[in-house]
Amino acid sequence: MNLFYKDKLCEVLKNNNVDAILIAPSEELEFMLGHTTHICERFQALFIKATGEYFYVCNMLTFDEISMYMDGNKVYGWYDKEGFLPTFKKAMEENGLIGKTIGVNSTERACLVLDMMQNVDVKFVNGKPLLERMRIHKTAEEIENLRIAGKITDDTYYEILKYVKPGMSEKDVVDFIKAEFAKRGADFGFAIVATGENAALPHYADDKRIIEENDVVLCDFGCVYKGLCADMTRTFFVGAVTDEQKKMYDYVLRSQCAGVDAAVNGAFVPDVDRASRDIIDESGYGPTFVTRLGHGIGYSVHEAPDIKQSNPINLEPGMVFSIEPGIYRVGEFGIRIEDIVLVTEDGHELLNNATKELIVVNN
Repeated sequence: MNLFYKDKLCEVLKNNNVDAILIAPSEELEFMLGHTTHICERFQALFIKATGEYFYVCNMLTFDEISMYMDGNKVYGWYDKEGFLPTFKKAMEENGLIGKTIGVNSTERACLVLDMMQNVDVKFVNGKPLLERMRIHKTAEEIENLRIAGKITDDTYYEILKYVKPGMSEKDVVDFIKAEFAKRGADFGFAIVATGENAALPHYADDKRIIEENDVVLCDFGCVYKGLCADMTRTFFVGAVTDEQKKMYDYVLRSQCAGVDAAVNGAFVPDVDRASRDIIDESGYGPTFVTRLGHGIGYSVHEAPDIKQSNPINLEPGMVFSIEPGIYRVGEFGIRIEDIVLVTEDGHELLNNATKELIVVNN
């Protein structure tokens, strides 16, 4: 059990008058317990009470597996012949949770939650914001590991610029990124390499296109260092760049810099989004900027806080997130520039420092 974060989570539960939280198999479960299991139709979940006590409910097929990670804490096992509800009810009774409020994480299925509510006197609430709040402020050690992850990703970008040439596939570039991360002692996190018209698809998920002369290459990628994630996007050109692409690149760069400049201690998140989005709107391509401005990052590539109009919070020291505006001209090309920003007491710190100048490679 991650005791440091369990204690932080318990404080969040107490402050929000929630008696316990249910964490189904997920990244969140792995983060807290150090283990997650195969997701199937059978109910299982870790329960952490606001008092700090915790227990697990699962089918007998995973009972022994889960018990290895519970440090002697109670595991309630149920058999297929009886279903999970009697055991769930017993666990609630023995842990004083009858009539209490329980948060539910984002991977638990609604059908199971409804069955529990209809058969046992418990009240379920959305637990996702509680789990996010637990991790929204990074520690000094986490920040240092995020810095290192960002530096490794920066350095890899310069190697990409020396490597890419016409005739390569997008997959070739992804494989190169994986190898560069490994050289630098980091794990592979992810890589989107979107070329030509594929760059207009913000979360492009293929890798087959061949890079051509006079092409656009969008690389959105990041390593993982000691569990902490990096995420950076740079867009560059192969062989040549058109005047129209130069103009679009300038809009995105100015938008990205405006968002970074606005992301300081105390800033209202919708104002940060607006500072960046207004510049894209000026270009006439505001409707193509279909994404939020940014997302939090830490042990997951996407976590709190989201940088978007519908998140009315103020930035605080220790929050870490992306600023990544883009223009996406479907069927033509796309341009995105992204950095990770850390909020500090007196402003902010960029965790990515690779050049953002417009680059044309001729390898």
